Amino acid sequence: MLKEYKTVAEIAGPLMLVENVEGVTYQELTEIELPGGEIRRGQVLEVDGDRALVQIFEGSGGIDIRETKIRFLGKGIELPVSIDILGRVFDGMGNPRDKGPKIIPDKRLDINGYPINPYARDYPSEFIQTGVSAIDGLNTMVRGQKLPIFSGSGLPHSRLAAQIARQAKVLGTEAKFAVVFAAMGITFEESEFFINDFRRTGAIERTVLFINLADDPAIERISTPRMALTAAEYLAFEQGMHVLVILTDITNYAEALREISAARKEVPGRRGYPGYLYTDLSSIYERAGRIKGREGSITQLPILTMPEDDKTHPIPDLSGYITEGQIIVSRDLYRKGIYPPIDVLPSLSRLKDKGIGEGKTREDHADTMNQLYAAYARGKEAKELAVILGEAALSEADKKFSKFADEFEFRYVNQGEEEDRTIEETLNIGWELLSLLPRAELKRVSDAFIEKYLPARKED
Repeated sequence: MLKEYKTVAEIAGPLMLVENVEGVTYQELTEIELPGGEIRRGQVLEVDGDRALVQIFEGSGGIDIRETKIRFLGKGIELPVSIDILGRVFDGMGNPRDKGPKIIPDKRLDINGYPINPYARDYPSEFIQTGVSAIDGLNTMVRGQKLPIFSGSGLPHSRLAAQIARQAKVLGTEAKFAVVFAAMGITFEESEFFINDFRRTGAIERTVLFINLADDPAIERISTPRMALTAAEYLAFEQGMHVLVILTDITNYAEALREISAARKEVPGRRGYPGYLYTDLSSIYERAGRIKGREGSITQLPILTMPEDDKTHPIPDLSGYITEGQIIVSRDLYRKGIYPPIDVLPSLSRLKDKGIGEGKTREDHADTMNQLYAAYARGKEAKELAVILGEAALSEADKKFSKFADEFEFRYVNQGEEEDRTIEETLNIGWELLSLLPRAELKRVSDAFIEKYLPARKED
């Protein structure tokens, strides 16, 4: 029998303080019954003796303190799961948003999940082909990795996320591949873009979408990534699937966390974010990986917009410490009309060496990656020097590297939104670009690979 209380002492924003309670636990679900019979839901955020602080999901507007009843349900937020969640669209609390039937669950899982035992973790080592050259060729994503995309307001990270979700696949394996897509604090137009894009391309058949709109409650934004990761863990570790989890936008999630922290009158940390932001983000990012003896895996691609394009902002800064690299979306490349505008120089995938080479991508991948990176960096330096001293001050070699940098951006980084390049196509484009440089400058590529892969050219 559920205990019912009429001891609401105070309401502040979305928070409600209930006194004289017994046996209430942290993160327990609640039902709040208004005098007119309306039921709202909530979750216990804090317990102090016989007092419980409850976060109301639907907001506290219109609640009469004296007449409101509150019931504690004795369980946390759970997600009903079965294989039928594939192809469906849910809100941030796991309710169907696509007018489809409710899921008949195989089981109900606590959305906070269970941490993977470090000893049981298997090392990420299998290449994931996204079809995007700037990622596959130079900042390779590996199965079980967490690799965030750092973007800025107004940049096409949503289009890039949709493209990766459509195209991503694990090469050389027959295992099933699924995408779990969680959008937090997005507009209705963005929501329609994602849903319609997945339906148009048929990608929705292998995708689970969790959509939280900007006008939905902040507490729902907090639960959205956890709902998505719970679905991913079920598909990966109980259904044996390779799952790519795309979370956008982590910045909106952190803003909701700050809003709730302020309502609780907690002492703020950097830029007003709660001091436990690092720990909270870790509880999301660390739910990626592989487990020894299990077929499935979870690879994470979180997307966050850097406020004012500031890489030192707490959200990208802390994300960089927890994750294994970052893909940087550049405003300068976007202004040049390049899509996707990925700046490969500050971008980094710390596990790229583990997923490339013979038997995984191609034997020449590591050499071409290093040579392209070095040549592009030198070309950018040459272009900066030309701005200061004039092009006449450049050596003949520097002029070739300057031309190489332009060609690299427009032929290698730049590609169509519907263009799904294989890793072989990406590597071959790299070799075509290297043929623009004097052979003596190709110091990071073995002679055997030069003889085998470098296209014939008219001059050296």
